[in-house]
Amino acid sequence: MSTITLAARRARMLESFFTRAIIAGVGVAAVTGPLGCFIVWRRMAYFGDTMAHSAILGVALALFFSFNPLAGVFAIAVLVAVILGFLQRRGTLSSDSLLGLLSHSTLALGLVLVSLMPNVRIDLMGLLFGDILAVSVADLALIYGGGAVVLGVLAWLWRPMLAGTVSEEIAQAEGFSPERTRLVFMVLLAGLIAIAMKILGVLLITAMLIIPATAARRLARTPEQMAIYAALGGIAAVLAGLWASLHFDTPSGPSIVVAALGVFALTSLIPLKNKPKDA
Repeated sequence: MSTITLAARRARMLESFFTRAIIAGVGVAAVTGPLGCFIVWRRMAYFGDTMAHSAILGVALALFFSFNPLAGVFAIAVLVAVILGFLQRRGTLSSDSLLGLLSHSTLALGLVLVSLMPNVRIDLMGLLFGDILAVSVADLALIYGGGAVVLGVLAWLWRPMLAGTVSEEIAQAEGFSPERTRLVFMVLLAGLIAIAMKILGVLLITAMLIIPATAARRLARTPEQMAIYAALGGIAAVLAGLWASLHFDTPSGPSIVVAALGVFALTSLIPLKNKPKDA
């Protein structure tokens, strides 16, 4: 085989997996943007981090009991959310203490369980930081199918979730159930973490939820604008991060987060004259 032919084949392979990485990253950013706005508005950044950390325990349990890792991640994330809600209602500990306890405990339990399975090969670096360049066509179907469901439910519950974000009393007066919408939001977040874990890893998912939404806050005048700008900022970060990863041979996931930080730095130069009413 000639050198030219070999180079052409390598170029086609690079184009194929890099194109899939771009498509996957755009799909994830389109979901993390709007969902991240509610995390910013409700000051739930640490909660998102706790849910993401629990993904390691979900993967470990799934491998231990031989079922789908995505199902394990989703189930454990929902379970953590339910446990958190139960403990918060008891009022024995503050929310930040509970979040810290659950976040680090689930992460440690997951890592310990992984260490007890020597016959199972697990890419911990991939779980922690993601591997967007290894995305398959099946992964793309999951990302866009699951992402469409998350965005559809979010659009359906947009008004009650906004009302509950402003004031639970106002939401109840308008006939909404803040408890129900909060539970649905937690389930949506759990689903997003399960979908995005392979792309960004559990340590970087929270960053993509928070940074684009925070950057969009300076540009938007309404909650809807902020959600759109957050999605566009996330997409810009994906494109810039993948470009930097390709040209400078840096890790893809962290490069995307650094690019998101760059987007935030640029928007920070804009004076904060208006902000969303519910922010």
